[in-house]
Amino acid sequence: MKRKDLIKRLENNGWYLKRNGANHDIYTNGKDSEMIPRHTEVKENLAKAIIKRNGLK
Repeated sequence: MKRKDLIKRLENNGWYLKRNGANHDIYTNGKDSEMIPRHTEVKENLAKAIIKRNGLK
């Protein structure tokens, strides 16, 4: 999955960029946090896990 598509999906569900880490960007919805790697392509298994873990639509 493309990184920008995963981020767009997070943002459409109320998540926003909290801060930039060394190798990851940290997104939050106010109570939970999720680290998104800075690769142009996020591995499909990781993307599916992030989507499932946070109940994204």
